[in-house]
Amino acid sequence: MDSAEAMAWAETLVRHKLLHAALPTPSGQWLVQHRSGGPVRVLSGPTALVELAAQIQGLVRTEAVRAR
Repeated sequence: MDSAEAMAWAETLVRHKLLHAALPTPSGQWLVQHRSGGPVRVLSGPTALVELAAQIQGLVRTEAVRAR
């Protein structure tokens, strides 16, 4: 998995307020916070971040279908 792709997903999720924060660490892990003041999750790397993005995207789509 490309770290640039993970960064693009992280920026998109934060911009759309689907995550509060997503930051890469020098070791290649990612720190993710769903809401301000919430717990910080440590993801193993770019692949884990993209997998999280896919999960969030699936939830958003499910909610959009239910709202119709």
